[in-house]
Amino acid sequence: MKLQGTALLPAPRERVWQSLTDPDFLAKCLPGAQELTPDGPGRYKVALKMGIAAFSGKFQGAVQLAEQHPPESFKMSVEGRGAPGFVKGEGTLTFGEKSGHTELQYNGEAQVGGVIASVGSRMIEAAAKKIIQQFFDAAAAELRAAGKK
Repeated sequence: MKLQGTALLPAPRERVWQSLTDPDFLAKCLPGAQELTPDGPGRYKVALKMGIAAFSGKFQGAVQLAEQHPPESFKMSVEGRGAPGFVKGEGTLTFGEKSGHTELQYNGEAQVGGVIASVGSRMIEAAAKKIIQQFFDAAAAELRAAGKK
């Protein structure tokens, strides 16, 4: 499944870059994150609890940041396994300036398998887009709150 879109974040590009590469910030913004711990350069172990349609459960996995070109772009790969199945994805995030804000473009692909895949690709795609939107909404709120300090 292909995932692509844009998000406008209320901070300069350098600050957004620093935030999206900070494990504490990511843990606050990632929907369902229960734990996010460093596991080497640009790599994090992650524990998530989330649901899609009638299936919910805990996932253990990893997030890897690669091909980092501060503050312009990086590649992110995500993998996780749990009782409902597995998810694996990879994408590129590109950071652009737009009137003092950051326009972030993402473009990638994801795969799901196991029981969770039985809900159908349309429902999974809708759920993935919702999770991505929740992440960017949380990131925008965190950036706004940090800007007021």
